[in-house]
Amino acid sequence: MPSKLGTRTINMFFKSKSPSPSPLNSPSRSTIPPPSPTHRSFSDSIMEENIEIAQSLIQKWDSNDVAYLFSGDRQEARQYLNAVKDLQSSMHYFISQSTGSENLVRAQILMQAAMKRLQKEFYQILSSNRQYLDPESVSNHSSRASTISSLSDFEDELEDELRATTESISEVERVSMAAMADLKSIADCMISSGYGKECVKIYNIIRKSIVDEGLYHLGVEKMTNSQIQKTEWDVLELKIKSWLNAVKVAVKTLFYGERILCDHVFSASASIRESCFSEIVGEGANALFGFPEMVAKTKKSPEKMFRTLDLYEAISDLWPEIDSIFSYESTSAVRSHAVNSLVRLGEAVRTILADFESAITKDTSKAPVQGGGVHPLTRYVMNYIAFLADYGELLADIVADWPLAVNSPLPESYFGSPDSDHDGSLSSSISVRMAWLVLVLLCKLDGKAELYRDVSLSYLFLANNLQYVVVKVRNSNLRLLLGEDWVAKHEEKVKQYASNYERVGWSKVFAALPEDPTAEISTDMAKNYFRRITAAFEEAYRKQTAWVVPDPNLRDEVKVSVARKLVTPYRAYYEKHRVGLVRECGSDALVRYAPENIDNYLSDLFFGAGSVGGSVSSSSSSSHSRGGRRGR
Repeated sequence: MPSKLGTRTINMFFKSKSPSPSPLNSPSRSTIPPPSPTHRSFSDSIMEENIEIAQSLIQKWDSNDVAYLFSGDRQEARQYLNAVKDLQSSMHYFISQSTGSENLVRAQILMQAAMKRLQKEFYQILSSNRQYLDPESVSNHSSRASTISSLSDFEDELEDELRATTESISEVERVSMAAMADLKSIADCMISSGYGKECVKIYNIIRKSIVDEGLYHLGVEKMTNSQIQKTEWDVLELKIKSWLNAVKVAVKTLFYGERILCDHVFSASASIRESCFSEIVGEGANALFGFPEMVAKTKKSPEKMFRTLDLYEAISDLWPEIDSIFSYESTSAVRSHAVNSLVRLGEAVRTILADFESAITKDTSKAPVQGGGVHPLTRYVMNYIAFLADYGELLADIVADWPLAVNSPLPESYFGSPDSDHDGSLSSSISVRMAWLVLVLLCKLDGKAELYRDVSLSYLFLANNLQYVVVKVRNSNLRLLLGEDWVAKHEEKVKQYASNYERVGWSKVFAALPEDPTAEISTDMAKNYFRRITAAFEEAYRKQTAWVVPDPNLRDEVKVSVARKLVTPYRAYYEKHRVGLVRECGSDALVRYAPENIDNYLSDLFFGAGSVGGSVSSSSSSSHSRGGRRGR
């Protein structure tokens, strides 16, 4: 017979005979009518005996306001639950008979007393075992909890199984598992007896307070959209950090543990499981997952990109757990908040990317960087893009359906190499997007190079900035997105810029050297070559003392290349003609630089220290003979 044939049905059936006492009032022996001395069948005798046994146990514990049934001997707890189960069977039996109304009234009063005792026991277990039933403890041993899911039957073999299981676990886990088993057994009994609402009310009040307290300690705040829109970004960023720290614990421990406990305790009723879990976690979960959705609606700006991606990543990583934990129809709002947050955050990322690209294009700085160094725009953009590359897989998902809209196709050299997509882990869409952003930057740098009056300095500026771009790509996850071919092609372009700088910047010095440094020439011609070389070198050096090459590898490469084309032929010319010139003139006053001096002067270049060592010509006549470094 369905459980709904409980108190209300019996009350209606016997309304004319005897009013039913409230379940909250304990029955006394004087209120329970004695069995009527009518003819009884064998079944009647069995059912009446069940009532007698139940009355003995129920009245014993009904009069005990100090001890708790489930805190002592489990043998008596087992007997008590079995007695209630038999009492319910007796009630169903007598309802089906046309006689036995006195027994029904008697059983009903006993059942009310038993339910009041079990309510008290249920509350006591929940409240006194808070530390053992916290979501973290429950979630940590969920597999063991499933082992004792049917312990409510209190069968001997299951107790043996629990005993064997608990030998290898901690005291905390043992107490927790026992409490879960007790709660389930009581809930099963109360639900089957038609007192599910009373059980649920106690459970919801206590467990909701635990969940709300847990969320509070995790720093989860309930904020409105209006509050978030008015919050300054610095303050909101702190709240985002707090949320990021909280959400993983909330999902994997707090909500997961609560779902396990709720499913376990109320395994007898799917509808009760759902309603309890929804009531306990719904409010807190909606507040938790509504936060990123509201953040995504705030005003967009490039500095918000990475926190936006962090929020997207957190929800994306936790989505399988969110979808599983909140699988009930009544918790669909939680899933919707999570999905909507992903959608809104993805839209925010695309908007910020578009704004970032626009900001590069619209950069209006006109002052050339001193010495042809790395432009601040280059540093900012490349650092930004390098950080973006750390979110490559997320971005690939976000921009997968957001094709790049450009007027003309990208040059082949700006696509990632084909092997960057071989493993299928990264989408070509994000590779193209990153390549496009770099191209936008480089085009902007081409325009800024034109701000320099000296063409050679323009080339040095381009070499410096492209070198910075290449190094940043090579040393970050951009390398995975853009590919090895991209890196190799742009490294070659750096060399071309450096070669152009060298060709233009040192052309007069190279032109001052004789075509054949070891050829026999007249003394006058030797003097002229020394004068021309000296003048051209001093002019080039003086102009370039303030120029910079920040990257040490590029700086060494440029110096070595210039030295190879300048110092090597000059050394051959110097060794061939200096002695004859000294013999002819009686001194080497015309020979102002030894090859070692030029080499050392070159080594001082590209640090931007224009005043180091004073004038290029100072002390040169005395230092060349020593071959030491100028000014040292």
